[in-house]
Amino acid sequence: MSEHDRRPLTRPDLAALPPYVPGRSPADLARELGIPAAIKLASNEVPYGPLPGVTEAISAAMAEVNRYPDAAVIALRDALAERYEVAPDRIVTGCGSVGLLDLLCKSTCQPGDEIVYSWRSFEAYPLVVLGAGARSVQVPNKSGHGHDLDAMLAAITPATRLVLVCNPNNPTGTALHRAELTRFLDAVSDDVLVVLDEAYREFITDEEVPDGLVEFADRPNVVVLRTMSKAWGLAGLRCGWLVASPEVANTLRTVLTPFATNMLAQAAAIAALHAADEMRRRVDLVLAERDRLLPQLRALVPGTPASQANFFWLPVADPVGFGKQCESHGVIVRPFPEGVRVTIGTAEENDAFLAAARG
Repeated sequence: MSEHDRRPLTRPDLAALPPYVPGRSPADLARELGIPAAIKLASNEVPYGPLPGVTEAISAAMAEVNRYPDAAVIALRDALAERYEVAPDRIVTGCGSVGLLDLLCKSTCQPGDEIVYSWRSFEAYPLVVLGAGARSVQVPNKSGHGHDLDAMLAAITPATRLVLVCNPNNPTGTALHRAELTRFLDAVSDDVLVVLDEAYREFITDEEVPDGLVEFADRPNVVVLRTMSKAWGLAGLRCGWLVASPEVANTLRTVLTPFATNMLAQAAAIAALHAADEMRRRVDLVLAERDRLLPQLRALVPGTPASQANFFWLPVADPVGFGKQCESHGVIVRPFPEGVRVTIGTAEENDAFLAAARG
């Protein structure tokens, strides 16, 4: 068989897919610039370190890492069920919320099926859709950088199996209000699964933005995604969870990669949940900085939308150039083709970013 005739060993359609791009290493930038340390405001992490009790829980769990973790994740599911007042059999945990989204796509779609989502939204969406063999149907954001729910509804066809709604939206920080989201969910067919991706729920202050767990999770065709990576400070341990109908949740657990939530992640997540008051205090620090930064950012970049997350979206004309300018001052942000996302850090980090942005 000639080289030309040989069948590819992997799927040819994956070759054109751009890989997920993580935030740049601050250590690399610091070495490049010859400075003691760089500031990373590119990955929406909370800057205050692990919550109380987390490192101790990890250390204790380390003594058992020669054993497999609890495959059923009973203790963590029970802790989540108690905090959020949902039945444990409706909870599924996994390797970050994106790992669970990947599982949802593969569990609902067959080749040729469609998944509808707003764009620009979370950059992993196209990756998990194609990985499931499905087709992305990307619906452009409104001029204000938020979801266009009417257009998304119009994009649903008989081939649609899944609709992804990111609320607040990553990377733009915009959020959907209760009335518009309720109308949308009422209009979606019962045989289409709607995923409410609420990774940044803890940062919402607008009372008109609904809590998907409280207001919509009782719908059989709604799944609510959450994560321990953001407000709960466990990004490095990759622990996500979702709430779905018992039928959907049971199917997901059946096909979930065994031991997808590792032992350290389980122990750390339980400890973090016990430190909820401290989580809230730290989130409030972020929110105070968010309020302080918005008018200054709008003075620098007119049209910057208000954010309901722990980052801002800057619709600058030259995102790559803006990112390089910030990096030249030792601050790492996240350029996209349409704009730049900037994580809210400590007051000192944010001041350094403002200075870098002003040049």
